[in-house]
Amino acid sequence: MSEDRRTKRGRPYSPARQGRSPEDGAPTGKGWFIGRIIVFLFLAMLLMQLFGIFDPHRQIPYSVFKSQLRDDNVVRVTVQGDRIRGAFREETEIEELEEETPAFTDFVTYFPRFGDDQLMTMLEEQEVTIETRPEREGQWWYILVFLAPLLLLGGLFYMQYQRMQGGRGGIFNIGRSRAKLHTATEEQTTFDDVAGAEAAKEELREFVVYLRHPERIQHLGGQLPKGLLLLGPPGCGKTLLARAVAGEAGVPFYSITGSDFMEMFVGVGASRVRDLFQNAKASAPSIVFIDELDSIGRRRGAGLGGGHDEREQTLNQLLSEMDGFEGSENVVVMAATNRPDVLDPALQRPGRFDRQVVIPLPNQKEREQILHIYAAGKQMAGDVDLNSVSKGTPGFSGADLENLLNEAALMAGRKDKKEIETEDLDEARDKVLMGLAHRGLTQSDEERHMIAYHEAGHAIVSVVLPEASPVHKISIIPRSRAMGVTESFPEEEKYVYKREYVLSQLSVMMGGRCAEEMIYNTATTGAENDLKQATRLARRMVLEWGMSEDLMNIALGREQQNVFLGHELSQGRDYSEATAREVDQAVKNILSQAHDRSAEILNDHRKAMHKLVERLLEEEEIAGSEIEKIISEQ
Repeated sequence: MSEDRRTKRGRPYSPARQGRSPEDGAPTGKGWFIGRIIVFLFLAMLLMQLFGIFDPHRQIPYSVFKSQLRDDNVVRVTVQGDRIRGAFREETEIEELEEETPAFTDFVTYFPRFGDDQLMTMLEEQEVTIETRPEREGQWWYILVFLAPLLLLGGLFYMQYQRMQGGRGGIFNIGRSRAKLHTATEEQTTFDDVAGAEAAKEELREFVVYLRHPERIQHLGGQLPKGLLLLGPPGCGKTLLARAVAGEAGVPFYSITGSDFMEMFVGVGASRVRDLFQNAKASAPSIVFIDELDSIGRRRGAGLGGGHDEREQTLNQLLSEMDGFEGSENVVVMAATNRPDVLDPALQRPGRFDRQVVIPLPNQKEREQILHIYAAGKQMAGDVDLNSVSKGTPGFSGADLENLLNEAALMAGRKDKKEIETEDLDEARDKVLMGLAHRGLTQSDEERHMIAYHEAGHAIVSVVLPEASPVHKISIIPRSRAMGVTESFPEEEKYVYKREYVLSQLSVMMGGRCAEEMIYNTATTGAENDLKQATRLARRMVLEWGMSEDLMNIALGREQQNVFLGHELSQGRDYSEATAREVDQAVKNILSQAHDRSAEILNDHRKAMHKLVERLLEEEEIAGSEIEKIISEQ
């Protein structure tokens, strides 16, 4: 099961809707533009008043003013320094002006620099009202001098405030929760949109029924679980299931990620937790979903240097809100994580997260259902068998399957095909598992022969041993993660492995090294990954599964209780040095027996190995059925 990106959902968070530009994070809302316009208009009016741009008086030459004065057309004047403002008795058109202007009464002119001793006499003769004012005292300059720094600081503060303002009210509301509220009016994901994970869906359906009809358990004296924790590997659909609960429950659903609580300021995370639960209580019954819980729920006081103050305060507040002195009634907390081993024990006790729902990797049937969901919007050829594809993808998560089909579509498009064919799916699976093929890589003939014998050794041992997984394909095409590969898949899902099966798999892993020794009497670096996997598997047989002949029925491996450095340094083994030597010897014996068994099988099928190598060098890839045919013809 995985997150179906084609399912219906509410509108995603949009920075632009929250007043911020998606490109650079700058605010772009209406308030931001209105504030800028007001500041601009205020400064513009100040400057225009300062420099007389708003002065309604028409400026005329001094000679025109004297002429109108002689004609007794001036009724009053105001003298201020070298500036003369006045008014004509009647609206007058001045022909001497360069531009054509309509008749006007108010005018302004200026004294000539050389002065005019006759002006005062002429004004008195014409009985013109005279008003004198002192020269400009610079009041506007004083205002500008005092206000400019304040305006500048105010503008800078306003711009910084807008930049620091988030989608929830800005820096002054930094402690507000960033959770997104999903309501019933939005398009929702439902359980029908989720493939597989039937056990988890059944558990969550029961959870939804309790939310819708709490009286079913209340009359029995029961209480709704306060918390539900979704556990599972990445890509298995934990977040998708949470969205399905939101769509099915019909109650307010607040979703947030653990990292949204964290901030550079200490105490902000705890404040956001309080605000989140206050909102949830106000709309109770409601659900709070915290994705990636491990980002804030890590064990407190872990490591050599102590804990992270901000994260621990946030966790303490979350613990208090879930089941503290004042319980959060009718508020259910859901959370998802793929790291339950790092969570604080206080989070997982009853009363906090009462239920834990494990969402494992999908099995073969569930993988087929997921493939059908993702293939619905793609052009698939008629020969594509999604059942076979699901059998050939053990261990794939829902996200991996989605990526597989997408890669197949890309490869088909690269070849200008109209439909996705089976070979595109096979090539896409090889690319996902082993990386991109390097067909242009230059290899010497000796290297190609070594790689062919190495992979042939794996394939022959796997085909001969009945307990081993069947061979799907063998390839010597160089890829980014391997120079060659032998693909083996079990015929059916396995959950319990017998000792014989594990020993057979160890022999298959040793088949490549045995072929190198048999043909070239040497060892190559190509067996590096085989030896690592074989050693790890053999050690688990001894320490965890009790499959060693010398250390039978004893588990010496210890479950790791803490993954943090400080605790790890102070922990030692649970067994003595003598037992450790026995463990090392047991692991060595198991690997030696697997090596000898592979060498014996390859020696008995030497001719088949040579023939298989010849075919590999010619075709580069051979199907598992062809390998069985070559061995049977020996």
